[in-house]
Amino acid sequence: MPNTKRLEEFKKLVTNKFYVYNSLFLNLPYQNMENIGVMIPLLFQQCQQGLSSGRNPREIMDHFFEYYAQLPTEQERIDFMFKIIQYVERQVVLYDSVEDAAFPRLQEFSTSRTIRDYFQMVDTSRNWKTISRQLENFSARIVLTAHPTQFYTPAVLDIIDELRRLILDDKINDIDLVLQQLGLTSLINAKKPTPLEEARNIIYILRHIYYDAVGDLYSHIKRHVRQEKFENYNILKLGFWPGGDRDGNPYVTAEITRSVADELRVTLMKCYYNELKALRKKLTFKGVNEPLNALLDKLYVAMFDLEKALSFEEIITPLEEIQETIRTQYKNLYGNDLEKLIDKVKIFRTHFAILDIRQDHSKHYQLVEKALFKAGKISSSLSELTEKELTRILLKEQIALNEADFEDEIHRDTIKNIKQLSAIKEKNGDEGCNRYIISNSEDIFSVLFVYALFRWCGYKPEDISFDIVPLFETMKGMDRSEKIMTTLFSLPEYKAHLKRRDLKQTMMLGFSDGTKDGGYLRANWSIFKTKETLSKVCSKHGYKAIFFDGRGGPPARGGGKTHRFYAAQTREIANNEIQLTIQGQTITSTYGTKEQFIHNSEQLLTAGLSNNLFGKENVITASSRKLMEELSRLSFEKYDALKQHPKFIPYLEHKSTLKYYTRANIGSRPGKRGQKAKLELTDLRAISFVGSWSQLKQNVPGYYGIGTALNTLVEKGKLKDLKKLYREVPFFEALMLNSMMALSKCYFELTAYMKDDPEFGEFWELLHEEFELSKRMLLKISGFKILMENESISRESVKIRENIVLPLLVIQQYALARIGEGEDAYKEVYEKIVTRSLYGNINASRNSA
Repeated sequence: MPNTKRLEEFKKLVTNKFYVYNSLFLNLPYQNMENIGVMIPLLFQQCQQGLSSGRNPREIMDHFFEYYAQLPTEQERIDFMFKIIQYVERQVVLYDSVEDAAFPRLQEFSTSRTIRDYFQMVDTSRNWKTISRQLENFSARIVLTAHPTQFYTPAVLDIIDELRRLILDDKINDIDLVLQQLGLTSLINAKKPTPLEEARNIIYILRHIYYDAVGDLYSHIKRHVRQEKFENYNILKLGFWPGGDRDGNPYVTAEITRSVADELRVTLMKCYYNELKALRKKLTFKGVNEPLNALLDKLYVAMFDLEKALSFEEIITPLEEIQETIRTQYKNLYGNDLEKLIDKVKIFRTHFAILDIRQDHSKHYQLVEKALFKAGKISSSLSELTEKELTRILLKEQIALNEADFEDEIHRDTIKNIKQLSAIKEKNGDEGCNRYIISNSEDIFSVLFVYALFRWCGYKPEDISFDIVPLFETMKGMDRSEKIMTTLFSLPEYKAHLKRRDLKQTMMLGFSDGTKDGGYLRANWSIFKTKETLSKVCSKHGYKAIFFDGRGGPPARGGGKTHRFYAAQTREIANNEIQLTIQGQTITSTYGTKEQFIHNSEQLLTAGLSNNLFGKENVITASSRKLMEELSRLSFEKYDALKQHPKFIPYLEHKSTLKYYTRANIGSRPGKRGQKAKLELTDLRAISFVGSWSQLKQNVPGYYGIGTALNTLVEKGKLKDLKKLYREVPFFEALMLNSMMALSKCYFELTAYMKDDPEFGEFWELLHEEFELSKRMLLKISGFKILMENESISRESVKIRENIVLPLLVIQQYALARIGEGEDAYKEVYEKIVTRSLYGNINASRNSA
């Protein structure tokens, strides 16, 4: 369907419905302010007109208070702003619900390929054999994380789900009632969630959406593959970081990890129990009741007694016996229903989702150093040992570690956690917890420290069945990765370890910190090249390279359109599996309904298949690579100069919402690494770093440096070459389209008043100039008249969302301005306003951090 017709359908299903249902907000129960809904359109108009005419947020709000809202006192104005914030937060929830309800219908007009399209495209026996073989061996793993951009409670998620259902049927009276419920329900956490609470919130989604969605997707593939038996139960796997990811989160302890593993297993038992209980109403045959009831009894006990864990065999064996009975004696009546349950059991087994462990390399370094000091191997520092000697100690010498011998709490917990992992595997199965990821890997010891710690915690080498996964997230780590992996592959002990891991080497390439470190274009091009290099290294040594991608929500954190990203890979990049993180709010915004989950999971699978089956092969010529290198270098120089600017960190500290992220009760993690008095870029978490630019509507990490790089080459007469690069290299096109998304969410008018700031005016101008240049250059090389020209629905969605939160953004800037004025009797209250305003803005952007 042409863009115009698709946009018409979107306006009918989303835009128009939203404005109709939004009118119901006029009746929301707000104490002492019944007219708040009426004031919102007026405030929006004043904000839009005021910013366009050059007025600052302080002037806009003061004018509005005096001439429109007629609120003479400070307290009345503050109360009004809080009500606006609450109102806008709920408008965002309504818009999300309307858009999600329209998703299935809009996908009927989508141009993106699904698994169904591939089945329809295959028309020869040769192609069927090819696609069947690919589907039998291919795997995608979606790893759910708990980064602090997801904060809806199960109660709010239930309201959103109910709204979606009612909107589909246009039940306006019921919608009115649920909106009133929403108006009286808190959308935020009263206190910071614990890691266990974060995990439970996401396990809630596993249970109520992903359990059935994964099963339905598998059944669809199985039903359409033309082969007698399809048994790739790993075609779509779920991974899980909440409760296992302790990188920078001291609140994730061994006890938390164990509790989350138990929660995953017990929740899965509940899923099995409920489905089998429903099946019992159908399977009313002699010879079936007894084994079925016996299994139900065991599942019931396993749901409540953490020590009564069922093994996979204890669940699958009676189910297969029941299946055989109804097949041979009862005409296979309801056999398809039972088969669906059996398939789910073979997919989820007893773990539900694979719990990953992650820790920063520096923590292992400190622990190993302390352990070797206690063992008398060093007098104070690891630097006393040569690389060869340290390697020998790590691989060959045995040191018994006891957590009681260490004072540092993280050291004690690291030892305790490693020791308990075998018990987690015993309860949840081999896949319950089978890999250990090391952040900031920059040398061979990132891997060898973990291998040694397992040995020193009592594991025999042959019992270390964990994947040890280096995470190359910095530019230095990526530059060194080839040498690191080559060295590791030369070690007999590590080669033996990989043999036990089916000759597979998983490597994670980080996006968030890579972009923060090297800028958008440089980081992504470096990751791309590193993948190609590591693919060759692994192939040369006889190993399968598995790449695990850290993909956040926005382009600045490695996000953007996932299908477009994977479909743009070259054949030089190993394509054995697709693994990626789904972070924070992306869990609910992109994978939050059954329909969305299935569609986006299919996109992952078809992206992987497209590199081998259909369409032309992605090839980047030598001349194109040279051009990419030059663009990468130029953009990095521009971005690095910005990082080195003396006002870079002060600007974020004093002009953005950076410090307020730590005050928001969004996630359990601290807002920055370390406890340094002076803030440094390396201390900043990518989420608060990228999110702060997003709140400013400047989105700097998503494009900064691209405009300068493109313009420099255009001035050298290479415009034709750049247009060809955009047209012929899907990877470059994907990067540029993602940057367009980042630019589309910018609104420099919001902060235009800063150009007159005596301290930060010049710095603001730097940002604004690069924004304008980047926008101009991207339109020039793409041939577009407007940003996101070929993505009309996404463009319209962005526009509506940005309009919804504009009053919120102006209020946020107004509050920041009042705080910046110095001593103020209401300073603490204005700080609360800034903190509260974060929530609605994050939700509206859906991939803002």
